[in-house]
Amino acid sequence: MKGYWSKLLRIDLTTEKITNENIPQSYFEDYIGGSCLGIRLIYDEMDPSIDPFSPEALLLFVTGPVTASPLGTAGRFQVVFKSPQTGILCDSSSGGFWGTELKNAGYDVLLIKGKANHPVYISIFDDVVQIRSAEHLMGLTTFETRDHLIEENRNLKARVLCIGPAGENLTLYSNLMNDEARMVGRGGPGGVMGSKNLKAIVVRGTRKVELFGEEEFKKFAIHLNKLSATAPGIDNLRKYGTAEVMDNAWPTSDIPVKNWSVGSYEELTLPLGGKLMKATMLKHHVGCYHCTIGCSRWVQIREGKYQMDAPGPEYETLGAMGTLCMINDLEAVSYAAHLCNAYGLDTISYGSSIAFAMECYEKRLLTDQETEGIRMTWGNKDVLVDLVKQVAYKEGFGKFVGLGVKRMSEIIKKDSDKFAVHVKGMEVPMHDPRAYFSWASNYATSPRGACHLHGMSAIYENSNDPIPDWDLKGYYPRHSNETKGKITRLAQNWSHIIDSMVVCYFASFQMTPSDLVNLINLATGMNLSVMKLCEIGDRINALHRVFNYRCGTRAIDDNLPERLLTPLESGGAANQVPDLDYQLKEYYEIRGWEKDGKPSKSSLQKLGLDDVINDLYSR
Repeated sequence: MKGYWSKLLRIDLTTEKITNENIPQSYFEDYIGGSCLGIRLIYDEMDPSIDPFSPEALLLFVTGPVTASPLGTAGRFQVVFKSPQTGILCDSSSGGFWGTELKNAGYDVLLIKGKANHPVYISIFDDVVQIRSAEHLMGLTTFETRDHLIEENRNLKARVLCIGPAGENLTLYSNLMNDEARMVGRGGPGGVMGSKNLKAIVVRGTRKVELFGEEEFKKFAIHLNKLSATAPGIDNLRKYGTAEVMDNAWPTSDIPVKNWSVGSYEELTLPLGGKLMKATMLKHHVGCYHCTIGCSRWVQIREGKYQMDAPGPEYETLGAMGTLCMINDLEAVSYAAHLCNAYGLDTISYGSSIAFAMECYEKRLLTDQETEGIRMTWGNKDVLVDLVKQVAYKEGFGKFVGLGVKRMSEIIKKDSDKFAVHVKGMEVPMHDPRAYFSWASNYATSPRGACHLHGMSAIYENSNDPIPDWDLKGYYPRHSNETKGKITRLAQNWSHIIDSMVVCYFASFQMTPSDLVNLINLATGMNLSVMKLCEIGDRINALHRVFNYRCGTRAIDDNLPERLLTPLESGGAANQVPDLDYQLKEYYEIRGWEKDGKPSKSSLQKLGLDDVINDLYSR
């Protein structure tokens, strides 16, 4: 089949055995690639009971059929692993160029297991794959590691994926970085990599995979790239990056404030917005492979204690480390975000944990003695900056903050769970289900815990005929529970397909299911239909759910924290609360899940997952 090498590179760090294996064509037909393929492979090989930090735990890096093609953002890749933060299966995405190099080296999948007996890094230069000592890299930041390895390997075109000190120390929400602060952000993949004594992976590929309809694909890809460069609907994203959300979303109260307790308001959000960033510190835009959007920002702060010349913060970071903590200093948040990138920390989980600790401190559930003298007051910029290193190294009060909201609350108790905002152990991204009701069922059932990138459902609300190709027609008011279960299912399926191809969510804003099918068929020679594509989304959602069910996930876990089901007193979502039970009933029926949250036998059979039925129903 075109568009793939049909090759899996397997590296066992315990035995130092390196093998090339063939991937069955049927797996591409049923799962396409990316996260979907990775989840199928990890399901086949990894017992759900294995600890995420065990040498037996698998860590997969997976590309898709359009990776390294002329399509914009086609340098992305997916990472699949069992999360130390949630204890369930997680897939996380990253942009940049690293995925392109892995694909051009001749591999669709890199699978890593085992644990090296000393710190190592992996170098992949086409067929030449080596496990090399990383003793000299330990303790280096992600940026230092990248620069050192490019120089050491004497190849300026090589790309580096690595962990920082947070990953080395197995901090639960540590992440991976490649290129210019392109992060594999959520679920703790940095700790999983660190638990294997693996500091980095350097990749350089010089091959080119053959596409089925090479010229037709190129023409269509260029057409879509031009849309991303000119479409009015994402003009603000091109001009101001994701920080434009701070400028525009506050009237709906979709931006969380003060640990989700206050409706968003102009005076707090605009000082963190993309317009101010562009006017005061923006140096230039940064784009991923073949991207015509260039949403990432490179910023420069020339003077003061927050001096930096590095990638700037995205919206999720500005929300978690800004409004959530009542901090509206763009320079302070930008610098703290830079430190998180350097040490290798997920900014959503970090900011959310700080905000939770601030509320605990305000309510006197945390004392000065317990915080080791740190005054965890709202708006404290010094706390935001100073705790990054402590969290990364598990030192002082930072060791506690590094546990994340769920575990912090379990230790504090004292009804702190009422405002501990997470789902299944993952801190909630910066979009409020009281502002757009579909976030409720979406967050509650998201395959990896609360996530906006496993179904950006809110973009289908207050919109006419959002996905007519998949029969999502009509108008869906944001403050209505009607049909939100259906929206959630289709939004999640869309994400599964995007993450299997693998392309950027923002680039997909200008696409329809018909466009996605066309890209896949032209790349591979398959003959998929738009409804077959939706079925593949259903299949991977079911398989992910089965794995998580075997990890212990049940219907009771498909829930929202009490804080998000408490009405706001002011703002554009005042007195609005989604009816989660109503939405879940519809969602379960559409998915074919039983009352305890288990996919039914009949639904699995319809999706061709007969082999999974025995795993689920014979236990």
